[in-house]
Amino acid sequence: MSKAKKSEGIEAHYDTLVQPIITEKSTIAAENNQVVFRVPLDATKPQITEAVETLFKVKVKSVNTLRQKGKSKMFRGRSYVRSTVKKAIVTLEEGHAIDVTTGL
Repeated sequence: MSKAKKSEGIEAHYDTLVQPIITEKSTIAAENNQVVFRVPLDATKPQITEAVETLFKVKVKSVNTLRQKGKSKMFRGRSYVRSTVKKAIVTLEEGHAIDVTTGL
């Protein structure tokens, strides 16, 4: 997707946040006012910040990103490679919260 298409309207924000990640580790991070999302590999921190602030009506303090490289795995004797995934750990300002279990 081009950058011009990313900045068009609210639909682009839904493309920026693919899905929330709900694991034991992200649940513990929620106690520190942090939420974890899966994002596209080409998403930038300003795009992620704008998407979270627009869709959830909250104030973002900071965004940390990481790329989890795909692993080589075996299933019934056949090898395959998991996809590379980019995660965004969004820290919210005090007094703001997102309940990812309810959805948008």
